[in-house]
Amino acid sequence: MPPPLELSIPTTSLHTPPDGTKPYTLYNITLRLPLRSFVVQKRYSDFAALHESLTSLIGSPPPEPLPAKSWFRSTVSSPELTEERRAGLERYLRAVAEPPDRRWRDTPAWRAFLNLPSQSGASVSGLSVEGRIPAIGLRDANLAAASDPATWVDLNKEMKRELNLARAALERKERAPDAAEQADAEGQARKALVKAGSLLGPLEEGLGVMREAGRMAAGEYNRRRGLMGAAKEEKSLLDQWASRAARRGSEDRGKLLSSPTPQQQQRTAARRVLGGPAQPLPETDETRELDNEGVLARQRLTMEEQDARVGVLGSVVDRLNRLGADIYTEVETHNEMLDEANRATDSLQRKLGVGNRRARNL
Repeated sequence: MPPPLELSIPTTSLHTPPDGTKPYTLYNITLRLPLRSFVVQKRYSDFAALHESLTSLIGSPPPEPLPAKSWFRSTVSSPELTEERRAGLERYLRAVAEPPDRRWRDTPAWRAFLNLPSQSGASVSGLSVEGRIPAIGLRDANLAAASDPATWVDLNKEMKRELNLARAALERKERAPDAAEQADAEGQARKALVKAGSLLGPLEEGLGVMREAGRMAAGEYNRRRGLMGAAKEEKSLLDQWASRAARRGSEDRGKLLSSPTPQQQQRTAARRVLGGPAQPLPETDETRELDNEGVLARQRLTMEEQDARVGVLGSVVDRLNRLGADIYTEVETHNEMLDEANRATDSLQRKLGVGNRRARNL
């Protein structure tokens, strides 16, 4: 039997619809699974609809009552009411998710409310949930997830995974034998870069929110800021790599399409020597089909590929340097704490010596 879901509502968000209607409060439901976490945003009317569905399907309401609707106050203008309702809704969800009685949480309404797979799929702790439900793609939900220290880590892992997918797709594009596979790899790289970019902003804003709320120590805040700086630099290099690859592909295709005539190929093969006079290189099947400009274009393509890989390697070295600096800072902090503990121990020993002497005199 899979373990029960860990549900909580740590924060709320004020949402203003773009159509100009009245703003309302969204409750950021955080679900923690064995491999990752994600956030689902719901308003109070969604909870009310869920309560009606569960009561209708089971024939009795859940063990915890739903917080009552207020007719004279609004959560938009009353932080006290928002906090009171947030705590009540959190108790309501846990009363359904945690007790041994599974009647309410085994219903389709409950699983649809939390975006969980149907009963015919894998268990909640299985990989199907991990693959089906990413951290919410909406910016508000991403920011809500990034404002919690635990879900921030999951969102950061997802961003790094997208950067790795983009790098792998660009490398596959360089090795692809035909134009169709190159276009498919380029599309996958672009998609992964766009998704990684959509996560970077909320991750940075979430750090600021946690820092202002006092939910993160200064050392951890600086460490995560360093991770964000390295990720932004890596994404910038991958964007440049993708742009150069697209530009090189169009130029190279133009060179290849303008292939010389057979007579020109014979004359070129007869008089062209690859490499310097001291070390002439033989023609290959690839270079024999190209004229001199095509060979130069292929050489520039190879050199730019090497430059791009060197740039990525440089970003990795820089990231390791940043991590080393962060580790050094942490070690210095721990050394200061140990020194303070030593000073406190010395002071305590002196006080104990004075006390012992007084006791002997007494």
